[in-house]
Amino acid sequence: MGTSEFAVPSLTKIIEAGYPVIGVVTQPDRPSGRGKKLKPSPVKETATGLGLEVFQPQRIRDEDAIEVIRNWGADLIVVVAFGQILPPEILDLPRLGCINLHASLLPHYRGAAPIQRAIMAGDKVTGVTTMFMDAGLDTGDIILQKPVEIDEDMDCGQISDLLAQVGAEILIDTMAVIASGSTPRRKQDNHRSNYAPMLTRADEKIDWNRDAVAIRNQIRALSPHPAAYTGLGEHQFKIYKSRVVDRDAVGTPGQVAAITPEGFQVQTLKGILEILEVQRPGKKRISSHEFLQGFRILPGDMLG
Repeated sequence: MGTSEFAVPSLTKIIEAGYPVIGVVTQPDRPSGRGKKLKPSPVKETATGLGLEVFQPQRIRDEDAIEVIRNWGADLIVVVAFGQILPPEILDLPRLGCINLHASLLPHYRGAAPIQRAIMAGDKVTGVTTMFMDAGLDTGDIILQKPVEIDEDMDCGQISDLLAQVGAEILIDTMAVIASGSTPRRKQDNHRSNYAPMLTRADEKIDWNRDAVAIRNQIRALSPHPAAYTGLGEHQFKIYKSRVVDRDAVGTPGQVAAITPEGFQVQTLKGILEILEVQRPGKKRISSHEFLQGFRILPGDMLG
């Protein structure tokens, strides 16, 4: 079971390892683009290309969906970035259990946005975890884990791609130990847990009354999607890439401090941030240098 691009390496690795896949469960096709044409999930596209049976229930909790899964008679259910919570009726079906690949070192960052929340927090290390699923939200017994360093210049898209590959590898290791009958399992320490809630529109707006490092982490965490944004007057624009050029400077938060060959610098509560890549509504993502050729920003202007 999986939906997003994050799950594709796992599906591919399972097939390459020779495990027989009875079927693939993914989310229904969704409208996409300006024409709102239905678009299949990345997992569906991959599964179809591999000749696998694909099932796309609207709600995995519905009895007809449960019946389809029951009739497949799988020994093991693997879940990677599926997007729906499995009911107990499905968790209890396979004789070897249901396992999940999660993009954090559990019990840290349980929930829907572990990668983004780790970057926002300025963490230097994240990782991947495989676990046996239970009725809770990412609370099951841990099987295997692998830490991964977060390079300070990597954005969410890059880190997600890296974790997807590392996660696919430990998923195969996890399936191997389950098949051997000697699966390690470790209870999570709930006292060390924290929650990574789903992103909201409020997470995307830049508050210049924060320090430069925190705002840069916000921009990294939301790039390439949905992207952090700010505005000048009536004009909003997204920011995809930035760098801290001064960690200690103080001044008026949100004020444009300087125009540079590569972009423009903005004063934060503490420190100055140089904006390097942006996007206006309906336009493509471009360098700030190119952006400034067609959009007037001057030192002293206030962003917000």
